[in-house]
Amino acid sequence: MKMTMHIDEGILERVMKWSGAASKTEAVDLALKEMDRKARLAEFGKTGLGLSRAEILEAVDPSYDLMALRLAETPGAVPPPVAPAGPVSYSKLKRQKK
Repeated sequence: MKMTMHIDEGILERVMKWSGAASKTEAVDLALKEMDRKARLAEFGKTGLGLSRAEILEAVDPSYDLMALRLAETPGAVPPPVAPAGPVSYSKLKRQKK
């Protein structure tokens, strides 16, 4: 459907760049679909999925480790350092000179 619209050129250019859209029409179509997707997702958050809290908690495997999966997918990733068990004294840390 053809329409005449006034669209901010800067925003349209950024959407084309970020989305990889080959045309202005494709960029507008992608932006509208993304807005619709976000609105539907927000609606799920408000209305729920028809599951109780217990059912939602049971739906996730207790051994699921999101950080381990992220590290496995990131080439050259190094696991974050383990925080010290006790209190930290910042006065003992070496500071970089400016």
